[in-house]
Amino acid sequence: MTQTSRRRALGTLGGIAAAGLLPAPWVHAAQTFKIGYVAPQTGPLSVFAEPDPFTLEAIRKLVAGGIQSGGKNYAVEIIYKDSQSSAARAADVTGDLIMKDKVDIVVSGCTPETTNPVADQCELNGVPCVTNDTPWQPHFFGRGGDPKKGFEWTNHFFWGLEDIIGVFTGIWDKLPTNRTVGALWPNDPDGNAWGDAKMGFPAVAGAKKLKFVDPGRYQSPNDNFTSYITEFKKAGVEIVTGVVPPPDFGNFWAQCAQQGFKPKIVTVAKATEFPAAVQAFGPRSDGLSVEVWWSPQHPFKSSLTGQSAAELAAAYTRATGKPWNMTLGFKHSLFEVALAALKKSGGKGPESIRDALRATDLATIVGHVNFTKGPVPSVSKTPLAGGQWHKKGEGFDLVIVENSQARMVPVGGELKPI
Repeated sequence: MTQTSRRRALGTLGGIAAAGLLPAPWVHAAQTFKIGYVAPQTGPLSVFAEPDPFTLEAIRKLVAGGIQSGGKNYAVEIIYKDSQSSAARAADVTGDLIMKDKVDIVVSGCTPETTNPVADQCELNGVPCVTNDTPWQPHFFGRGGDPKKGFEWTNHFFWGLEDIIGVFTGIWDKLPTNRTVGALWPNDPDGNAWGDAKMGFPAVAGAKKLKFVDPGRYQSPNDNFTSYITEFKKAGVEIVTGVVPPPDFGNFWAQCAQQGFKPKIVTVAKATEFPAAVQAFGPRSDGLSVEVWWSPQHPFKSSLTGQSAAELAAAYTRATGKPWNMTLGFKHSLFEVALAALKKSGGKGPESIRDALRATDLATIVGHVNFTKGPVPSVSKTPLAGGQWHKKGEGFDLVIVENSQARMVPVGGELKPI
């Protein structure tokens, strides 16, 4: 009995009722590869899924004639599911993709609230899976990953906490401050990892001569940050950081203005990564800084289309009328990696797709993806830079201001105080 067979046989024991935990026999539709895609189309994380309609249309057109695998042509079907920005819902719809739709591979992104439950369902059911858009530590260690062996069915590519710490502290080094940092870390996988004393930002406080003012994890969603602002003002905070959903940050930033709190630097992940969210914050978005996972300045090309990052960003703007979004490159890259694995699998079943996925060594539009080189098994890192929103006309431009962790990405301007 193979390992996969044992996994599925064991899965039938104990009267397991949840569809997401049931065994998933591989029943391959004639000459068709099915890709399941889970993302938060609705809810507070929906801004992460903004490029999805454009990406899905482009990929479906690209594979309209099928793909070659093992000397045969396979049609490609993509089944898109909404996690509703809920981890429980993400697990449920992944179970549906596995049990009802019988997908061959699952792809996902958009923070640990989506990637972790999706990957867990795939790992339990022996279904190949590739994810991104979650720092690798919350994704790997948040799922109980063992650095000695990694995971069997699930693979992930993105930057890590070491990179975000390097980028954020690199930004903070560019202006004179008192080095006192107010922390907004929610009680979720990201917030708990970023605020972890050994793995997160507090671990570098001494070496970077930073003082973190951490009032404790807040529960998201949150519409009242008065206690945090009061403590930041009392401690003389001049830098604010965190990993905050856009609605929460909107409340915090508006209340800062109301209560007269004016930090010199605000570098907050999630909330200020997207043009739509930044535009919603109004004129006070000018000067907010953030990490930049991908941009038109990143010197990479698509393995599927040959487009450069700049060309993909321009195509998105032409088609949608919207400014480029840093998730755009990562959405595209999910399908680069998944389709490459399907092509290499020979159409021989889940084990062959799993093996092809684990052996990925591919230059993508977000950088090189290789799951064999670490930092831990089944994980590959992508480069990270830092940017600042500068007012431009009626909107804002995200300018690269820090590249110490990604020298291949050119700097486009200097950091300015808020």
